Amino acid sequence: MPQSPITESKPAASPAPFTVAGRTLTSRLVVGTGKYADNETMRSALDASGAEVITVAVRRERLINDKGESLLDAIDLSRYTILPNTAGCFSAEDAVRVSRLGRELLEQLGNPGASWVKLEVLGDKKTLLPDPVGTLEACEQLVADGFQVLCYSSDDPISAQRIKDAGAAAVMPAGSPIGSGQGILNPANIVLILELLKDADPDYPVIVDAGVGTASDVTIAMELGADAVLLNTGIAHAKDPIAMARAMRRACLAGYDAYHAGRIAKRKYATASSPWEGVVSYIPGE
Repeated sequence: MPQSPITESKPAASPAPFTVAGRTLTSRLVVGTGKYADNETMRSALDASGAEVITVAVRRERLINDKGESLLDAIDLSRYTILPNTAGCFSAEDAVRVSRLGRELLEQLGNPGASWVKLEVLGDKKTLLPDPVGTLEACEQLVADGFQVLCYSSDDPISAQRIKDAGAAAVMPAGSPIGSGQGILNPANIVLILELLKDADPDYPVIVDAGVGTASDVTIAMELGADAVLLNTGIAHAKDPIAMARAMRRACLAGYDAYHAGRIAKRKYATASSPWEGVVSYIPGE
């Protein structure tokens, strides 16, 4: 009897586009530009990640490396939307000033991310966790000043709700402390944030930010229902940043597909894969 021809299954569908701060994106991975050994490695890793949006710290001392090279000269500004961030700011006043500096710089370059800012107001240098009071204060000021604020927050659902209510274009709860590589420490709170913020607006963007160490961390974040994941150190400090960037890209796709496929329920006891009916029992000696 002739065998049926082997047909290849269809490849997994790409994630549906999503909109954040008025811009529609196809990639759900946002990556940073800091901590790389050199600009060539950074460029190759950005390419391998498939990201459309990349973050840049806009404090003047961070834009020039030890070789005198400008970070922005090393980036294809026609390819990427720059998301300026206020990394290293520990007060609302400082964060607002740096945001305006970034807007001025990107307006001169004609980059579409000029009105965007990834807002970080940190509480201390040891944990790099957000200062909830300073973050909310800066968010309100920047929204009033016409910025589209993508706001780094803790995994506290109430803080996340207040940031959304302040007009943030997206809330970005931390998976774990910045650069720690610990992954998603409190998935239950991430789920609570997703439920709380999306209850009235299912399309409101929630982007898990910080603490990602490897590809499985990205998958977990996406399986929880996050719209996207932002990371930097997990790629830049990997032994092979380019290979890790590819892995993060695939992990994001896998997590997205798994979430939308719908996982099976967790059970206390085993469930047989094959039915018991029709099984012939064999008793030794009979």
